[in-house]
Amino acid sequence: MMLLLSAFLTAQAQEKRYEVYSVGFYNLENLFDTIHDKGKNDYEFLPDGTNKWGTMKYTNKLKNMARVLNEMGTDLLPMGMAAVGVSEIENSRVLEDLVNQEPLAARGWDFVHIEGPDRRGVDCGLLYNPQLFKPVNSKLAPYTTEDNDTTYKTRGFLIVSGEMGGELVHIIVNHWPSRYAKSPARERAGVLVRQLKDSIMAAMPDTKILIMGDMNDDPDDKSMASCLGNFRNKEDVKASTDLYNPWWNILRKKGAGTLKYKGKWNLFDQIVLSGNLLGNDRSTLKLYKTEIFSRNYLFQQEGRYKGNTLRTHAGGVWLNGYSDHLPVIVYLIKEAK
Repeated sequence: MMLLLSAFLTAQAQEKRYEVYSVGFYNLENLFDTIHDKGKNDYEFLPDGTNKWGTMKYTNKLKNMARVLNEMGTDLLPMGMAAVGVSEIENSRVLEDLVNQEPLAARGWDFVHIEGPDRRGVDCGLLYNPQLFKPVNSKLAPYTTEDNDTTYKTRGFLIVSGEMGGELVHIIVNHWPSRYAKSPARERAGVLVRQLKDSIMAAMPDTKILIMGDMNDDPDDKSMASCLGNFRNKEDVKASTDLYNPWWNILRKKGAGTLKYKGKWNLFDQIVLSGNLLGNDRSTLKLYKTEIFSRNYLFQQEGRYKGNTLRTHAGGVWLNGYSDHLPVIVYLIKEAK
């Protein structure tokens, strides 16, 4: 069961209890198995490939990812995460191996994955604890170019609808085109996801939406601020269909990020919330707090790149690390019945 927080409201002189749910996102940085998947460019992650990706490396990668996922959210909630969107996973097989790792298996974690068209073979998925989040439907919405270029193949948008705290929640997991592509490719992703959000909320105005992922852009880049259309400050959110991006001020006011490039922090990993997740009426799910998940072991501790995230590989060397990204978490709170 979820954690029950107690709070005394002085004015009413009564005790209230709250349910808290944690939802996160984590780019797992190339979670490939050791077997070639037909039609995928996974050759560097094979035993005879560039990375010499054999059983030992794969097994260690799974253990490292499971360690992080198991610890996420536990500073506040002993049961950990209700749901975690993930990117850069090769297939359902790697997610099956991941949830079978001891700490996640003990929690009973499961996953949602739909095979996508990405040429490199990486997809998005959703891991979840069935005691806290119960999927009822899922689909993969395709990334389409403005001119309907059918030769352009990249990751779609994984939409998982489910029940959390007795409410319907839609989670849209993203991994937008990389920085090797120019900004218009990510701007197009922003437009498409905004259309998905509008379509869902037109059909179900009261539903809650969480848009998460590695956007490969910061919160104030055009793809996010204009095309997806998210607001920086809570007071600017006027409607349930508006989107609030708590990471904007975390990056620009606090200087915190999820990945470092040339000594500078970016915050590509974000969770954006529909406007009806804001406010003080805690009879329904509301945003409680946000967190960039951090542990010392996720960072290089010495050398030229001290303070950078500790990756699986760097400069052709296997570091037995974790990811080039840090996870992000939002906590949702609701008054217990």
